[in-house]
Formats: sequence, structure tokens, C-alpha cells
Amino acid sequence: MPTGRHLRLHYGPMLHYPQIDPVALQLGPVAIHWYGLMYLAGFLAGWWLGRVRAARLGSGWRPEEIGDLLFYLAVGVVVGGRLGYVVFYDFSRFLGDPLSLLRVWQGGMSFHGGLLGVLVAMGLYARRTGRPFFAVTDFLAPLVPPGLFAGRIGNFINGELWGGPTDLPWGMVVGGSRWGDVARHPSQLYEALLEGVVLFVILWLYSARPRPTMAVSGLFLMGYGGFRTLVEMVRVPDAHIGYLAFGWLTMGQALSIPMVVAGAILMALAYRRRPAAGGR
Repeated sequence: MPTGRHLRLHYGPMLHYPQIDPVALQLGPVAIHWYGLMYLAGFLAGWWLGRVRAARLGSGWRPEEIGDLLFYLAVGVVVGGRLGYVVFYDFSRFLGDPLSLLRVWQGGMSFHGGLLGVLVAMGLYARRTGRPFFAVTDFLAPLVPPGLFAGRIGNFINGELWGGPTDLPWGMVVGGSRWGDVARHPSQLYEALLEGVVLFVILWLYSARPRPTMAVSGLFLMGYGGFRTLVEMVRVPDAHIGYLAFGWLTMGQALSIPMVVAGAILMALAYRRRPAAGGR
């Protein structure tokens, strides 16, 4: 017998997911997907914001450098994000279908893999330009959340990464054999708001004044890791992985909690050293 809560979920006023076509434009055999367009929008936003930051007095950066920086970022995000998804979330499928690694337009990008890819790319960029590694990551960190926002909107358009059942007024009925006809948390939109909008405002305002080297990078890790861990409490884990432990720990949380710890360590080290660095 369903509980009263389930009855409300099933029969009460509900929003319905609009089932958006993931293909934005079809040009003959070429399909342009919304997911790819969201990534493009994120990179363009990062490029523009980077030029704004570089133009600030005493930034230590020149606006014309941002194009190269974003190129390294894009390569790190795409290569690391795809490899990370395969390793962390879909390795068995990769073993059976190695070409699935190349089908980025179908979705399947890991933020944590993308972060590792970006760190490698920023290390190469720092070495090539003779900048300290954390001077690069501190400058870059506030440029990342708009891309996270765009990526989560891409997840929403693709109809993936839904949350568990809810009776909140903004819950959405997705339909289909997996999701059923109950209202669910639109967890992609929660992440777009927290990881994209809120984290951007925090980092942009915090980095508007000179901060100790590593502090902005540390705040980014703490902010993203904390927000992601929070949203994972309502997000349904990948069906082929499920919960890792305790009936609630997801792969996303297992990868995000260490980010919070690492960010706190960077912040502590930054303020122990204390001298504020320019170029923020």
C-alpha cells in the first residue's frame, strides 16, 4: 500500500519534464547536440571573464594570453573529463566497446576527471609560460563555474542525472521505465545553481582583492566539493554503480569529499604563508 507521501507524489500537482531533443541542429549527416553547445558556451564565458580579469590593474596578466590559457583548459576538460567518466563510472562498457570513449556528444563527462585533466594542462601551461602553478590556477578558478553551469544545463537537456522522489513543488515527472511517474528532484538544476551561479559569485567576489597564493584555488575546491557532496544526497547514483557504502555514499561524494579536505589544506597553507599575491 503506497504511503500518503507517495500518493501525493503520484497524484498531486506536478511539473513534467519537457523531453527536449538533445540534437539542437541537424545539417545532413552532421548533428549538433545541445550538450556540445553548452560546453562551447562555457568556454566562451570563461574566455570573456578571463579577459575582464586580465584587464584589471595589477592582475599580472594580459588579455591576449587568455586564448592560449583557455585552449589548454579546453583540452584538459574534454580529455580528462571523458577519460575520468570511463574510469570512474563506465569502465566495463569501455572494455566491451572501446569506441564509446569517443562519443562525447552522448554525454558521459566526469567533472573529477576533467579537473585532473585541467591540473595537468595548467601544469604544462605554467611551465611553458614560466608562471607559478598556483598563480595560474588561482587566476583560472573563478572562470570555471560558468562552464559548470552550462554543463549541468546540458545534463538537464539530455534528461540525465535525476534525483530521487520528492513532493516539493518544483519536482519533475520524467517518465520512462527507469524514472517512473513520480516527481523527482531536478538535481542537475540544483548543481547548476550551486556549482555554477553561487560558486561563481563567491569566487568572483573573493578574488576581486589580492589573496594569498593558493587561497582562491583552495576555496574553489572546498566550494565545489561541498556543493557536489550536498546535491549527491538527493541525486540517484548511476544504476550500474549504485551506492558504494552505508546505503548513501555515492561515487560523486567519494570523489568530492577529498576535494573539500584538499581545499581546506590549501587555504590553511595560503594564510599561514600570508603574503598576498597579485594576479587574481
